[in-house]
Amino acid sequence: MPAPATGSAPTPVNPRSRVLVASLIGTTIEFYDFYIYATAAVLVFPQLFFPSSDPTTALLSSFAVFGAAMVARPIGAVVFGHLGDRLGRKKTLVVSLLTMGIATFLIGVLPTYAQAGWVATALLVLMRLAQGFALGGEWSGAALVATENAPSGKRALYGTFPQLGAPLGFIIGNGLFLAMGALLPSAAGADPSQPSDAFLGWGWRVPFLFSAVMVAIGLWVRSRLVESAVFSKTRESGGVRRLPLATVVRGHGKQLVLGTFIMLATYVLFYLMTTFSLSYGRTAKDAAVPGLGYGYTTFVLMMIFGVLFFAAFTLVSGPLADRYGRRTTLLWITAAIVVFGLVWVPLIDLGTPGVLLWLVLGFTLMGMTFGPMGALLPELFPTSVRYTGSGISYNVSSILGAAVAPFIAVALWEAGDGSPWLVGVYLSGMALLTLIALLLGKETKDVSLDDGEAASADDPTPAAATPTAS
Repeated sequence: MPAPATGSAPTPVNPRSRVLVASLIGTTIEFYDFYIYATAAVLVFPQLFFPSSDPTTALLSSFAVFGAAMVARPIGAVVFGHLGDRLGRKKTLVVSLLTMGIATFLIGVLPTYAQAGWVATALLVLMRLAQGFALGGEWSGAALVATENAPSGKRALYGTFPQLGAPLGFIIGNGLFLAMGALLPSAAGADPSQPSDAFLGWGWRVPFLFSAVMVAIGLWVRSRLVESAVFSKTRESGGVRRLPLATVVRGHGKQLVLGTFIMLATYVLFYLMTTFSLSYGRTAKDAAVPGLGYGYTTFVLMMIFGVLFFAAFTLVSGPLADRYGRRTTLLWITAAIVVFGLVWVPLIDLGTPGVLLWLVLGFTLMGMTFGPMGALLPELFPTSVRYTGSGISYNVSSILGAAVAPFIAVALWEAGDGSPWLVGVYLSGMALLTLIALLLGKETKDVSLDDGEAASADDPTPAAATPTAS
Protein backbone atom coordinates (compact mmCIF):
# COMPACT_ATOMS: atom_id res chain seq x y z
CA MET A 1 0.00 0.00 0.00
CA PRO A 2 1.43 3.40 -0.94
CA ALA A 3 2.36 5.80 1.81
CA PRO A 4 -0.17 8.53 2.49
CA ALA A 5 0.50 11.87 0.86
CA THR A 6 2.13 14.38 3.14
CA GLY A 7 1.12 17.42 1.11
CA SER A 8 0.06 18.59 -2.31
CA ALA A 9 2.60 18.98 -5.08
CA PRO A 10 3.91 22.49 -5.52
CA THR A 11 2.31 24.54 -8.29
CA PRO A 12 4.68 24.87 -11.27
CA VAL A 13 6.06 28.39 -11.62
CA ASN A 14 7.20 30.07 -14.83
CA PRO A 15 10.76 31.43 -14.66
CA ARG A 16 10.90 35.22 -14.78
CA SER A 17 12.91 35.29 -18.03
CA ARG A 18 10.41 32.98 -19.75
CA VAL A 19 7.46 35.13 -18.66
CA LEU A 20 9.06 38.35 -19.88
CA VAL A 21 10.19 36.94 -23.25
CA ALA A 22 6.85 35.18 -23.85
CA SER A 23 4.92 38.39 -23.20
CA LEU A 24 7.33 40.57 -25.20
CA ILE A 25 7.82 38.49 -28.34
CA GLY A 26 4.17 38.39 -29.44
CA THR A 27 3.54 42.12 -29.11
CA THR A 28 6.85 42.84 -30.84
CA ILE A 29 5.59 40.79 -33.79
CA GLU A 30 2.19 42.51 -33.54
CA PHE A 31 3.65 45.97 -33.93
CA TYR A 32 6.30 44.80 -36.37
CA ASP A 33 3.48 43.51 -38.58
CA PHE A 34 1.68 46.83 -38.25
CA TYR A 35 4.71 48.87 -39.26
CA ILE A 36 5.78 46.74 -42.20
CA TYR A 37 2.24 46.60 -43.57
CA ALA A 38 1.74 50.35 -43.04
CA THR A 39 5.03 51.05 -44.80
CA ALA A 40 4.29 48.67 -47.67
CA ALA A 41 0.76 50.13 -47.94
CA VAL A 42 2.36 53.47 -48.80
CA LEU A 43 5.45 52.40 -50.75
CA VAL A 44 4.54 49.37 -52.87
CA PHE A 45 1.03 47.97 -52.37
CA PRO A 46 -0.75 50.69 -54.39
CA GLN A 47 1.36 49.70 -57.41
CA LEU A 48 1.39 45.94 -56.83
CA PHE A 49 -2.13 45.16 -55.62
CA PHE A 50 -4.32 48.19 -56.40
CA PRO A 51 -3.42 49.42 -59.90
CA SER A 52 -5.40 52.50 -60.85
CA SER A 53 -5.06 55.43 -63.20
CA ASP A 54 -5.49 57.61 -60.13
CA PRO A 55 -2.62 57.16 -57.61
CA THR A 56 -4.75 58.64 -54.81
CA THR A 57 -7.45 56.02 -55.39
CA ALA A 58 -4.85 53.26 -55.28
CA LEU A 59 -3.37 54.62 -52.04
CA LEU A 60 -6.79 54.93 -50.39
CA SER A 61 -7.63 51.36 -51.44
CA SER A 62 -4.39 50.18 -49.85
CA PHE A 63 -5.19 52.05 -46.63
CA ALA A 64 -8.73 50.62 -46.63
CA VAL A 65 -7.29 47.11 -46.50
CA PHE A 66 -4.95 48.26 -43.75
CA GLY A 67 -7.97 49.47 -41.77
CA ALA A 68 -9.83 46.20 -42.32
CA ALA A 69 -7.61 44.62 -39.67
CA MET A 70 -8.97 47.08 -37.11
CA VAL A 71 -12.48 45.77 -37.73
CA ALA A 72 -11.31 42.17 -37.32
CA ARG A 73 -9.48 42.87 -34.05
CA PRO A 74 -12.55 43.11 -31.75
CA ILE A 75 -13.85 39.88 -33.28
CA GLY A 76 -10.54 38.24 -32.49
CA ALA A 77 -10.69 39.68 -28.97
CA VAL A 78 -14.04 37.97 -28.39
CA VAL A 79 -13.00 34.61 -29.88
CA PHE A 80 -9.56 34.42 -28.30
CA GLY A 81 -10.88 35.94 -25.08
CA HIS A 82 -13.44 33.12 -24.91
CA LEU A 83 -10.72 30.53 -25.47
CA GLY A 84 -8.32 32.18 -23.04
CA ASP A 85 -10.89 32.42 -20.27
CA ARG A 86 -12.14 28.86 -20.86
CA LEU A 87 -9.05 26.86 -21.84
CA GLY A 88 -6.23 28.94 -20.42
CA ARG A 89 -3.76 31.61 -21.44
CA LYS A 90 -0.97 29.37 -22.75
CA LYS A 91 -2.90 27.46 -25.43
CA THR A 92 -4.64 30.59 -26.67
CA LEU A 93 -1.41 32.55 -26.98
CA VAL A 94 0.18 29.78 -29.02
CA VAL A 95 -2.80 29.70 -31.41
CA SER A 96 -2.97 33.49 -31.81
CA LEU A 97 0.76 33.78 -32.49
CA LEU A 98 0.69 30.91 -35.01
CA THR A 99 -2.28 32.44 -36.84
CA MET A 100 -0.60 35.82 -36.98
CA GLY A 101 2.71 34.38 -38.14
CA ILE A 102 1.19 32.33 -40.95
CA ALA A 103 -0.83 35.31 -42.25
CA THR A 104 2.19 37.64 -42.22
CA PHE A 105 4.44 35.09 -43.92
CA LEU A 106 1.85 34.39 -46.63
CA ILE A 107 1.65 38.11 -47.49
CA GLY A 108 5.33 37.82 -48.34
CA VAL A 109 4.65 35.12 -50.96
CA LEU A 110 1.43 36.45 -52.49
CA PRO A 111 1.22 36.94 -56.24
CA THR A 112 0.71 40.54 -57.38
CA TYR A 113 -2.21 41.97 -59.34
CA ALA A 114 -0.18 41.68 -62.54
CA GLN A 115 0.26 37.96 -61.88
CA ALA A 116 -3.16 36.94 -60.56
CA GLY A 117 -5.55 39.86 -61.06
CA TRP A 118 -8.26 40.45 -58.47
CA VAL A 119 -7.42 37.12 -56.78
CA ALA A 120 -4.16 38.65 -55.54
CA THR A 121 -6.03 41.61 -54.04
CA ALA A 122 -8.60 39.31 -52.43
CA LEU A 123 -5.86 37.18 -50.88
CA LEU A 124 -4.17 40.28 -49.47
CA VAL A 125 -7.47 41.34 -47.89
CA LEU A 126 -7.96 37.85 -46.45
CA MET A 127 -4.45 37.76 -44.95
CA ARG A 128 -4.91 41.23 -43.49
CA LEU A 129 -8.19 40.15 -41.87
CA ALA A 130 -6.44 37.07 -40.46
CA GLN A 131 -3.72 39.31 -39.03
CA GLY A 132 -6.27 41.55 -37.36
CA PHE A 133 -8.22 38.58 -36.03
CA ALA A 134 -5.12 37.07 -34.45
CA LEU A 135 -3.90 40.38 -33.08
CA GLY A 136 -7.24 40.81 -31.34
CA GLY A 137 -6.25 38.07 -28.94
CA GLU A 138 -2.53 38.69 -28.77
CA TRP A 139 -2.14 41.76 -26.58
CA SER A 140 -4.50 40.78 -23.76
CA GLY A 141 -3.00 37.29 -23.57
CA ALA A 142 0.54 38.67 -23.44
CA ALA A 143 -0.45 41.19 -20.76
CA LEU A 144 -2.03 38.43 -18.68
CA VAL A 145 1.04 36.22 -18.95
CA ALA A 146 3.11 39.11 -17.61
CA THR A 147 0.81 40.36 -14.85
CA GLU A 148 -0.57 37.04 -13.59
CA ASN A 149 2.97 35.76 -13.15
CA ALA A 150 4.37 38.97 -11.63
CA PRO A 151 5.81 38.99 -8.10
CA SER A 152 4.19 41.10 -5.42
CA GLY A 153 4.52 44.83 -5.95
CA LYS A 154 5.92 44.55 -9.49
CA ARG A 155 2.80 43.93 -11.57
CA ALA A 156 3.00 47.22 -13.48
CA LEU A 157 6.71 46.71 -14.14
CA TYR A 158 6.05 43.24 -15.57
CA GLY A 159 3.12 44.70 -17.52
CA THR A 160 5.46 47.05 -19.37
CA PHE A 161 7.19 44.18 -21.19
CA PRO A 162 4.30 43.47 -23.58
CA GLN A 163 4.22 47.23 -24.21
CA LEU A 164 7.88 47.24 -25.24
CA GLY A 165 6.82 45.39 -28.37
CA ALA A 166 5.63 48.70 -29.87
CA PRO A 167 9.00 50.50 -29.98
CA LEU A 168 10.93 47.30 -30.75
CA GLY A 169 8.60 46.45 -33.62
CA PHE A 170 9.00 49.97 -35.00
CA ILE A 171 12.78 49.84 -34.94
CA ILE A 172 13.02 46.34 -36.45
CA GLY A 173 10.34 46.91 -39.12
CA ASN A 174 11.50 50.31 -40.31
CA GLY A 175 15.13 49.28 -39.99
CA LEU A 176 14.56 46.36 -42.35
CA PHE A 177 12.84 48.54 -44.96
CA LEU A 178 15.69 51.05 -44.78
CA ALA A 179 18.19 48.21 -45.14
CA MET A 180 16.41 46.79 -48.18
CA GLY A 181 16.28 50.26 -49.73
CA ALA A 182 20.04 50.55 -49.25
CA LEU A 183 20.72 47.08 -50.68
CA LEU A 184 18.39 47.60 -53.66
CA PRO A 185 18.74 51.30 -54.50
CA SER A 186 16.97 52.97 -57.38
CA ALA A 187 18.31 55.71 -59.63
CA ALA A 188 17.10 58.15 -56.97
CA GLY A 189 19.32 56.49 -54.37
CA ALA A 190 18.74 54.31 -51.31
CA ASP A 191 15.26 55.65 -50.63
CA PRO A 192 12.46 53.06 -50.13
CA SER A 193 9.90 55.75 -51.01
CA GLN A 194 11.29 55.63 -54.58
CA PRO A 195 11.67 51.85 -54.94
CA SER A 196 13.80 50.16 -57.55
CA ASP A 197 12.51 47.39 -59.81
CA ALA A 198 14.26 44.83 -57.59
CA PHE A 199 12.63 46.31 -54.48
CA LEU A 200 9.21 46.15 -56.16
CA GLY A 201 9.97 42.66 -57.47
CA TRP A 202 11.12 40.94 -54.29
CA GLY A 203 12.77 43.29 -51.81
CA TRP A 204 9.51 44.32 -50.13
CA ARG A 205 8.78 40.66 -49.38
CA VAL A 206 11.81 40.18 -47.10
CA PRO A 207 10.37 41.96 -44.01
CA PHE A 208 7.20 39.82 -44.22
CA LEU A 209 9.16 36.60 -44.58
CA PHE A 210 11.51 37.58 -41.75
CA SER A 211 8.58 37.55 -39.31
CA ALA A 212 8.74 33.73 -39.43
CA VAL A 213 11.98 33.87 -37.46
CA MET A 214 10.41 35.84 -34.61
CA VAL A 215 7.29 33.68 -34.67
CA ALA A 216 9.39 30.52 -34.35
CA ILE A 217 11.18 31.96 -31.31
CA GLY A 218 7.87 33.04 -29.79
CA LEU A 219 6.26 29.64 -30.29
CA TRP A 220 9.23 27.89 -28.70
CA VAL A 221 9.11 30.12 -25.62
CA ARG A 222 5.34 30.02 -25.25
CA SER A 223 5.14 26.25 -25.65
CA ARG A 224 7.31 25.95 -22.52
CA LEU A 225 5.03 28.08 -20.34
CA VAL A 226 2.91 26.53 -17.63
CA GLU A 227 -0.54 27.92 -16.89
CA SER A 228 -0.59 30.78 -14.39
CA ALA A 229 -1.46 29.84 -10.81
CA VAL A 230 -4.18 32.51 -10.88
CA PHE A 231 -6.07 30.89 -13.75
CA SER A 232 -5.43 27.37 -12.44
CA LYS A 233 -6.97 28.31 -9.10
CA THR A 234 -10.04 29.75 -10.81
CA ARG A 235 -10.46 26.61 -12.91
CA GLU A 236 -10.10 24.33 -9.88
CA SER A 237 -12.61 26.35 -7.88
CA GLY A 238 -15.24 26.15 -10.63
CA GLY A 239 -14.98 29.80 -11.62
CA VAL A 240 -14.51 29.24 -15.37
CA ARG A 241 -17.47 30.64 -17.32
CA ARG A 242 -19.23 28.95 -20.18
CA LEU A 243 -19.82 32.29 -21.91
CA PRO A 244 -17.23 34.85 -20.77
CA LEU A 245 -18.54 37.48 -23.21
CA ALA A 246 -22.05 37.37 -21.73
CA THR A 247 -20.60 37.55 -18.23
CA VAL A 248 -18.38 40.53 -18.91
CA VAL A 249 -21.11 42.48 -20.72
CA ARG A 250 -23.71 41.84 -17.99
CA GLY A 251 -21.52 42.21 -14.95
CA HIS A 252 -18.69 44.49 -16.06
CA GLY A 253 -20.11 46.84 -18.66
CA LYS A 254 -18.84 49.92 -16.84
CA GLN A 255 -15.30 48.54 -16.77
CA LEU A 256 -15.50 47.78 -20.51
CA VAL A 257 -16.47 51.36 -21.31
CA LEU A 258 -13.95 52.91 -18.93
CA GLY A 259 -11.15 50.66 -20.19
CA THR A 260 -11.95 51.61 -23.78
CA PHE A 261 -11.77 55.34 -23.10
CA ILE A 262 -8.78 55.05 -20.78
CA MET A 263 -6.89 53.64 -23.79
CA LEU A 264 -8.22 56.28 -26.21
CA ALA A 265 -5.55 58.98 -25.79
CA THR A 266 -2.83 56.33 -25.95
CA TYR A 267 -4.06 55.02 -29.30
CA VAL A 268 -4.56 58.47 -30.83
CA LEU A 269 -1.12 59.63 -29.71
CA PHE A 270 0.47 56.42 -31.00
CA TYR A 271 -0.99 56.64 -34.48
CA LEU A 272 -0.39 60.38 -34.80
CA MET A 273 3.27 60.03 -33.81
CA THR A 274 3.89 57.05 -36.11
CA THR A 275 1.54 57.22 -39.09
CA PHE A 276 0.57 60.89 -39.41
CA SER A 277 3.98 62.27 -38.49
CA LEU A 278 5.64 60.22 -41.26
CA SER A 279 3.25 61.63 -43.87
CA TYR A 280 3.58 65.16 -42.51
CA GLY A 281 7.35 64.97 -42.19
CA ARG A 282 7.92 63.69 -45.75
CA THR A 283 5.50 66.00 -47.59
CA ALA A 284 7.23 68.78 -49.53
CA LYS A 285 6.99 72.33 -48.27
CA ASP A 286 5.65 73.50 -51.64
CA ALA A 287 2.95 70.78 -51.88
CA ALA A 288 -0.74 71.70 -52.13
CA VAL A 289 -0.96 70.78 -48.44
CA PRO A 290 2.57 71.56 -47.26
CA GLY A 291 4.58 69.44 -44.84
CA LEU A 292 8.05 69.54 -43.34
CA GLY A 293 9.87 68.49 -46.51
CA TYR A 294 12.26 65.88 -45.08
CA GLY A 295 13.46 62.91 -47.11
CA TYR A 296 12.03 59.51 -46.21
CA THR A 297 15.25 58.07 -44.80
CA THR A 298 16.10 61.23 -42.86
CA PHE A 299 12.71 61.47 -41.19
CA VAL A 300 12.50 57.76 -40.38
CA LEU A 301 15.87 57.99 -38.66
CA MET A 302 14.59 60.99 -36.69
CA MET A 303 11.56 58.93 -35.69
CA ILE A 304 13.73 55.99 -34.63
CA PHE A 305 15.65 58.41 -32.39
CA GLY A 306 12.34 59.42 -30.80
CA VAL A 307 11.24 55.79 -30.46
CA LEU A 308 14.30 55.10 -28.29
CA PHE A 309 12.69 57.42 -25.73
CA PHE A 310 9.42 55.53 -26.24
CA ALA A 311 11.15 52.30 -25.19
CA ALA A 312 13.04 53.84 -22.26
CA PHE A 313 10.03 55.59 -20.73
CA THR A 314 7.80 52.55 -21.19
CA LEU A 315 10.07 50.82 -18.69
CA VAL A 316 10.26 53.93 -16.46
CA SER A 317 6.46 54.06 -16.21
CA GLY A 318 6.21 50.60 -14.59
CA PRO A 319 7.96 51.38 -11.28
CA LEU A 320 6.13 54.73 -11.11
CA ALA A 321 2.75 53.02 -11.53
CA ASP A 322 3.69 50.39 -8.94
CA ARG A 323 4.68 53.06 -6.44
CA TYR A 324 2.12 55.81 -7.00
CA GLY A 325 -0.71 53.84 -8.61
CA ARG A 326 -1.88 53.38 -12.19
CA ARG A 327 -4.66 55.98 -12.04
CA THR A 328 -2.55 58.69 -10.40
CA THR A 329 0.34 58.19 -12.83
CA LEU A 330 -1.95 58.22 -15.86
CA LEU A 331 -3.83 61.31 -14.70
CA TRP A 332 -0.60 63.30 -14.73
CA ILE A 333 0.59 61.83 -18.04
CA THR A 334 -2.76 62.37 -19.76
CA ALA A 335 -2.83 65.98 -18.58
CA ALA A 336 0.64 66.36 -20.12
CA ILE A 337 -0.72 64.93 -23.41
CA VAL A 338 -3.44 67.60 -23.40
CA VAL A 339 -0.75 70.29 -23.11
CA PHE A 340 1.48 68.58 -25.69
CA GLY A 341 -1.31 68.67 -28.28
CA LEU A 342 -1.58 72.45 -27.86
CA VAL A 343 2.14 73.18 -28.40
CA TRP A 344 2.72 71.28 -31.65
CA VAL A 345 3.07 74.35 -33.85
CA PRO A 346 5.38 76.36 -31.53
CA LEU A 347 7.69 73.33 -31.33
CA ILE A 348 7.71 72.58 -35.06
CA ASP A 349 8.32 76.25 -35.90
CA LEU A 350 11.73 75.99 -34.20
CA GLY A 351 13.10 74.08 -37.19
CA THR A 352 14.88 70.73 -37.05
CA PRO A 353 15.74 70.99 -33.31
CA GLY A 354 12.08 71.72 -32.62
CA VAL A 355 10.91 68.82 -34.80
CA LEU A 356 13.27 66.48 -32.95
CA LEU A 357 11.99 67.82 -29.62
CA TRP A 358 8.41 67.31 -30.84
CA LEU A 359 9.18 63.68 -31.70
CA VAL A 360 11.05 63.05 -28.44
CA LEU A 361 8.29 64.56 -26.28
CA GLY A 362 5.56 62.73 -28.18
CA PHE A 363 7.26 59.34 -27.95
CA THR A 364 8.24 59.92 -24.31
CA LEU A 365 4.60 60.59 -23.42
CA MET A 366 3.66 57.55 -25.51
CA GLY A 367 5.89 55.33 -23.40
CA MET A 368 4.61 56.82 -20.15
CA THR A 369 0.94 56.35 -21.06
CA PHE A 370 1.29 52.97 -22.80
CA GLY A 371 3.41 51.28 -20.14
CA PRO A 372 0.85 51.16 -17.27
CA MET A 373 -1.91 49.83 -19.55
CA GLY A 374 -0.39 46.35 -19.43
CA ALA A 375 -1.37 46.19 -15.76
CA LEU A 376 -4.38 48.51 -15.56
CA LEU A 377 -6.68 46.93 -18.16
CA PRO A 378 -6.30 43.35 -16.82
CA GLU A 379 -6.83 44.66 -13.27
CA LEU A 380 -10.28 45.97 -14.22
CA PHE A 381 -11.63 42.42 -14.57
CA PRO A 382 -11.72 39.22 -12.48
CA THR A 383 -9.84 36.12 -13.60
CA SER A 384 -12.77 34.35 -15.27
CA VAL A 385 -13.34 37.17 -17.79
CA ARG A 386 -9.98 38.97 -17.68
CA TYR A 387 -8.81 37.83 -21.12
CA THR A 388 -12.14 38.77 -22.73
CA GLY A 389 -12.67 42.05 -20.87
CA SER A 390 -9.19 43.50 -21.31
CA GLY A 391 -9.05 42.35 -24.94
CA ILE A 392 -12.38 43.96 -25.87
CA SER A 393 -11.48 47.26 -24.19
CA TYR A 394 -8.08 47.36 -25.85
CA ASN A 395 -9.33 46.49 -29.33
CA VAL A 396 -12.54 48.53 -29.40
CA SER A 397 -10.38 51.49 -28.43
CA SER A 398 -8.23 50.67 -31.45
CA ILE A 399 -11.23 51.39 -33.69
CA LEU A 400 -12.10 54.66 -31.95
CA GLY A 401 -8.53 55.85 -31.60
CA ALA A 402 -6.51 54.08 -34.30
CA ALA A 403 -8.68 53.18 -37.26
CA VAL A 404 -10.07 56.69 -37.69
CA ALA A 405 -7.17 58.81 -36.37
CA PRO A 406 -5.09 58.87 -39.60
CA PHE A 407 -8.08 59.95 -41.70
CA ILE A 408 -9.19 62.60 -39.20
CA ALA A 409 -5.62 63.87 -38.91
CA VAL A 410 -5.22 64.25 -42.68
CA ALA A 411 -8.55 66.10 -42.95
CA LEU A 412 -7.55 68.47 -40.12
CA TRP A 413 -4.12 68.96 -41.67
CA GLU A 414 -5.79 70.04 -44.91
CA ALA A 415 -8.24 72.25 -43.02
CA GLY A 416 -5.28 73.97 -41.37
CA ASP A 417 -3.74 74.73 -44.79
CA GLY A 418 -0.71 72.61 -43.99
CA SER A 419 -0.42 73.55 -40.33
CA PRO A 420 -0.98 70.64 -37.90
CA TRP A 421 -2.44 72.83 -35.15
CA LEU A 422 -5.91 71.32 -35.54
CA VAL A 423 -4.37 67.83 -35.34
CA GLY A 424 -2.81 68.79 -32.02
CA VAL A 425 -6.17 70.10 -30.79
CA TYR A 426 -7.75 66.79 -31.81
CA LEU A 427 -5.18 64.93 -29.70
CA SER A 428 -5.88 67.21 -26.74
CA GLY A 429 -9.62 66.60 -27.09
CA MET A 430 -9.19 62.83 -27.07
CA ALA A 431 -6.89 63.12 -24.05
CA LEU A 432 -9.62 65.05 -22.23
CA LEU A 433 -11.99 62.11 -22.79
CA THR A 434 -9.36 59.80 -21.30
CA LEU A 435 -8.99 62.15 -18.31
CA ILE A 436 -12.74 61.93 -17.68
CA ALA A 437 -12.61 58.10 -17.85
CA LEU A 438 -9.70 58.05 -15.37
CA LEU A 439 -11.54 60.37 -12.99
CA LEU A 440 -14.62 58.13 -13.15
CA GLY A 441 -12.56 55.00 -12.53
CA LYS A 442 -10.83 53.72 -9.42
CA GLU A 443 -7.26 52.89 -8.52
CA THR A 444 -6.44 49.25 -9.31
CA LYS A 445 -2.92 48.94 -7.87
CA ASP A 446 -4.14 47.06 -4.78
CA VAL A 447 -6.66 44.83 -6.55
CA SER A 448 -5.63 41.18 -6.32
CA LEU A 449 -5.60 39.23 -9.58
CA ASP A 450 -5.90 36.07 -7.49
CA ASP A 451 -9.58 36.62 -6.73
CA GLY A 452 -10.23 32.92 -6.11
CA GLU A 453 -13.78 33.21 -7.36
CA ALA A 454 -16.12 30.26 -7.55
CA ALA A 455 -19.42 30.69 -9.35
CA SER A 456 -22.38 28.51 -9.98
CA ALA A 457 -23.39 27.63 -13.51
CA ASP A 458 -26.64 29.52 -12.97
CA ASP A 459 -24.95 32.79 -12.04
CA PRO A 460 -22.98 34.33 -14.91
CA THR A 461 -21.75 37.23 -12.82
CA PRO A 462 -18.40 36.55 -11.12
CA ALA A 463 -17.49 37.63 -7.66
CA ALA A 464 -15.78 41.00 -7.43
CA ALA A 465 -12.03 41.08 -7.08
CA THR A 466 -10.87 41.58 -3.55
CA PRO A 467 -8.35 44.27 -2.66
CA THR A 468 -5.11 43.05 -1.16
CA ALA A 469 -1.53 44.16 -1.29
CA SER A 470 -0.18 43.84 -4.80
